Amino acid sequence: MRHVLFLHLLGASVWVGGHLVLLFSVLPGALRGRDVQPVRAFEQLYERVGIPALLLQIVTGVWLAGQWLPHSQWFDGSPIAHLIQAKLLLLGFTALLGVHARLALIPKLNAQRLPQLGVHIVLITLTAMAFVWVGAGFRFGGLF
Repeated sequence: MRHVLFLHLLGASVWVGGHLVLLFSVLPGALRGRDVQPVRAFEQLYERVGIPALLLQIVTGVWLAGQWLPHSQWFDGSPIAHLIQAKLLLLGFTALLGVHARLALIPKLNAQRLPQLGVHIVLITLTAMAFVWVGAGFRFGGLF
C-alpha cells in the first residue's frame, strides 16, 4: 500500500505543481502581453507529464479507496465514504473542465479569449488543490 500511496502522491505533486506554475508563472505574463503563445508552449510540454500523472492518480486512487472501504460501501454515509465521494466529485469536475478546455477553449484560443482560459486555469488549479485537501482527510479523519 505504501508504494501505491507514493505513486499517488507523486502524481498529485506533478498535477498540482504544474497547475500552480501555470497559474502563477505563465498566465500572468500571457495576460499582460495578451499573448497565447506562453500558455500554448507550457501546455504542450506539461501534457507529456500532466496527463500521465492524472491517470496515475486515478488508477492508484481507485485502488487506495478500495483499501480504505469496499467499493460497495463508497456511497454510504460514513466519513471515509464522504471523502471518496468528494474525490469522485472532484474527478468529475476535472473531467468536465478538461473536456471544455480541449473542445471549446484551446482550439479557438486567441488574445481575446485568454481571460476566459484564465478563469478555467483558476478553476482547475483550485480543484487540484481541493483534491489534496480531501486526500489529507484520509489521514486526519474527514473533510474538516
